[in-house]
Amino acid sequence: MILHNDFPYPLYLVLSEESCLHHSYLEVAEQAIKGGVDIIQLREKNCTTEQFKTKAKQLKELTERYNVPLIINDNLEVAMSIDASGIHVGNSDIQPSQINEIWPNKMIGYSIEYLEQFQQQEINFTNHLGISPIFSTETKKDTIVEWGISGIRQIRQLTDKPLIGIGNMNLTNISDVIKAGANSIAVVSAICASKTPYKDALLLKTKILNENI
Repeated sequence: MILHNDFPYPLYLVLSEESCLHHSYLEVAEQAIKGGVDIIQLREKNCTTEQFKTKAKQLKELTERYNVPLIINDNLEVAMSIDASGIHVGNSDIQPSQINEIWPNKMIGYSIEYLEQFQQQEINFTNHLGISPIFSTETKKDTIVEWGISGIRQIRQLTDKPLIGIGNMNLTNISDVIKAGANSIAVVSAICASKTPYKDALLLKTKILNENI
């Protein structure tokens, strides 16, 4: 059974240690939460599983204090080891149906890279969909297509699942992405590369909430 059909997390932070340019990843996470981040995804591509587990455990201790869900990127072993709130996967990772069988009743996010995914069974085992990238970005180069605003609109017509817009999201474009049908805005550099993560999280959250009034 799939839970969490709603998605009350309008500001979604995708975090890695290397993306945090001015503060530690734990400091960025805490300041971002205080500024309004609703959910955090830990994405670590350049460390061992054991190192990933250590970082995830430390981050979960922080997110639990603030009652913020923690999602793990790609690695089911890490996600299960810390009892994360869920996992986010792409087409080249373990499939949502397998995750649901092994680790049921957890949030499963799924990256949408091409429209044909909506004709496949895997989509039925997901809770929310990451539309990636909306606009091309240096933080994620292994993508197939740039969706743009028209892509969000097109996908919104195909599903009632929550949509998360990711890819060069910032104050100048998030309004258009929300109006096109996104339920949540995921950011990396807009907060992680900031010298003032609290302030920038607050600005982003305020902008998102104003669009949803």
